[in-house]
This record gives sequence, structure tokens and C-alpha cells, in this order.
Amino acid sequence: MLTLGTSAGGVGRHVRTLADGFTARGHEVVIAGPADTFARFGFTQTFVEIPVSDRPHPVNDARTVRVLRGIEADVVHAHGLRAGALAALARPRRLVVTLHNAVTARGAVGAVYAVLERIVARRADVVLVVSPDLGDRMVTLGAGNVAPAVVPAPPLADLPATTEFAGKRVLLTVARLAQQKGLETLLDAAAGPYPRDVVFAVAGEGPLRGALEERITRENLPVTLLGPRTDVAALLKAATALVAPSRWEGQPLSVQEALRAGVPVVAFAVGGIPPMIGAAGLLVPPGDAGAMRSALLRLLADESLLSDLADAALERGRALPGEDDAVEAALKNYG
Repeated sequence: MLTLGTSAGGVGRHVRTLADGFTARGHEVVIAGPADTFARFGFTQTFVEIPVSDRPHPVNDARTVRVLRGIEADVVHAHGLRAGALAALARPRRLVVTLHNAVTARGAVGAVYAVLERIVARRADVVLVVSPDLGDRMVTLGAGNVAPAVVPAPPLADLPATTEFAGKRVLLTVARLAQQKGLETLLDAAAGPYPRDVVFAVAGEGPLRGALEERITRENLPVTLLGPRTDVAALLKAATALVAPSRWEGQPLSVQEALRAGVPVVAFAVGGIPPMIGAAGLLVPPGDAGAMRSALLRLLADESLLSDLADAALERGRALPGEDDAVEAALKNYG
């Protein structure tokens, strides 16, 4: 059984990859998750609806645990902290939990998530983590078996470069417009000054759109919000660099896609980003908008550096794991 909570992006795509890979190898697969997540990712396997929201909900959580207890599975693989803790409370035969994100909430919600972390650390047979810092935290909390997760981006579509930025050098960000993605720091870095042919393009949607638009207009920043896009491959072919200003990331699909496309990455050195990009980009201290601006200006001014990083990105992209690697790695951890 593969179980997950509400997802609009990478987690759902990863679970779909695993589900299809297991099915193709002859395994019986059950998906347990919210109905909207099931519909969004087009799972073809047996589906059991459970409410797993972003925030704790005592009534729904108790119901989810009861439902999970009623499903007999040789292995339960839960994705995300909430789904992992609820699966742990259902006490399956063997539990594998992949932690896709770090806990960034504070206050009462943060305290609840800290309890969920301890439940996962102490009850999961295997905890898979998308970054070294998550692994260190799980070990500190008592996890006995921690291993790296393999969460590859899907293959890039073969699309021609977009022409909407003709004559411009594009600094591309692909992210949900949400707090974790650090977009207010991106706007700080975009304040410039930059050469006139430089434009920051942000592909994605989310709750911060209104605030970001208001600031971009008020400060006359060289930033364009593109909204949700399905042609990331076309955007990457037109991009000079990918900019990743996130407060934290594990194995971001956008960074993997940029590397496969041979696009250098400028990012904050957080989570799983440094080991992912290696020498294929420029890393700067987390949250330092001035350092990010300096790195971007350096890249824009040095064609030789840009070319070297693009070559390194292609090499790094070719070494990234693929979808078959993810399926085989998961099966190995199932025992």
C-alpha cells in the first residue's frame, strides 16, 4: 500500500511513478489518500479514500487510522510526515516512510509536528529522507534505519524553447508561490541593478501571488509571474540560469530538470540542494539576498563561467537517477 496526503506536485508524481513501476513488476498495489490527489495524478490502481490534510484534524485522523488498520498489506509505504505518522499508528506489518519535506512550522503547529516526527522515527522500519539534514534529525529522534530516498524528476518533454522572452536573458524560478520557496528573498535579489536585457521569470501559482504582484509593481522590479506552466522544458531551453531561493528543499524536481537541460543553478545552500548540484551551479548562504544578487551578476558577466557551469550541469544531469532506479530502490527497502 502506498499512502499520501494532499499533493499538487512532486510527492504525487513520485507515488504515481512507484505505483506504476510496482504494477508493471507484478505487485498488487493499493493507493490510500485524499480523493482530489487520486484524481489529480490519475492513479490506475485500487484506491481507498482517506482524509490526510496538511494540518492535524483529530476526527479525520482517527478515521484514517481505522481505515488503514483494515487494509492488509505486506508493506505500507507512506509519503510525508502526516501520512507516515498516521500509518505508524495503524501498526502495519512493515512500514517505510519517505520524508519529502522538513518541518518549518513554529508555535503550536510546530509542536504537533515534532510529536509526529518522533512517532515516525520510532515506529517506522525504514525512514527514507530526501536530504542529509533530515536523516540526521531522524537518527537524533531514534530512527534505527535511515536511508536516502530516490525521488527523480520525470523525463523532460522534448519542446522547443519558448519565444516569449525574445532578446532577454532569463533567470527562471519554478516554484509554488508559498512561504517555503523564499520568493520574497528572490524579489530582494531582483532589486538589482541588472543589465536591461535581464528578466526574472517565476513559473508557479500559490497563495502569495497577490502580495508578490503588488511588490513587483510598487518597486518596478524586473520580475514576471508566469502563473502555472506545463511547458517547463520550453522555459528551461530559454533560460540562462535557474534560481532557487527556497528556505529548504529536498530533491527539488525543478533543479533536477535544469541539470538535465544543461542549465546552471544559482541557489541557497539548503537541504539536499548542495549534493544534488555539485559543481553545476553557484551556492550562496541561505537567505542572503545580497549574496544571491552578486552570484547572479557574476554569472551574467562571465560567459566562460556560464559555459563551464552549463557543461557541468549536463554531466550532473546525466548522472541523476531515473524512475526505474526509484522503483528498484523502494523495493530493496521493502525487504
